[in-house]
Amino acid sequence: MENHRLVRPEHLNQFGFLFGGHLLKWVDEYAWIAASLDYPECSFVTMALDQVVFKVGAQEGTILKFIIEKIKEGTTSVQYSVKVYRGRKYSKEENEFFFGTNTTFVNIDENGNKKPIRETIEKKCPTRKSKS
Repeated sequence: MENHRLVRPEHLNQFGFLFGGHLLKWVDEYAWIAASLDYPECSFVTMALDQVVFKVGAQEGTILKFIIEKIKEGTTSVQYSVKVYRGRKYSKEENEFFFGTNTTFVNIDENGNKKPIRETIEKKCPTRKSKS
C-alpha cells in the first residue's frame, strides 16, 4: 500500500521541523489501514514498532511517501514494513529514504485477548480462502 502526507505548519516543532510523534502516528495509522484491508474480519491493535531512529528532518511543505508491505503473519499477529521517503524539496533524489520501521499488530477478541487470525477469518467468513 502507498500513501502520502503533506507536512503542514501544525506538524512542526519550535525549530520548524516535523515532530517525531506526528510521523509515528502516521506510520501506525497507515500500517493499521493496510492490515485492516488485508484482514477485514480482524480487530487489530498495535503491539510494537521495531525501531525508531530519526536521522533527518522534514520541514513545512515536504511531501512524505509511505510504502507499507506485509512481511510476516503469525498465529495472532501480523507484521508490516513501513518505509517513508521524502520528496524532492530537500533532496536531489525523487524519493529520498527518510524513515523505516516494522509495525506489529495483534488480533484481539471483544475482551482484549489475543485471538488467532485464521480462526477469526474462518468464523466470520467461512468461504474465504487463506491469503498466505
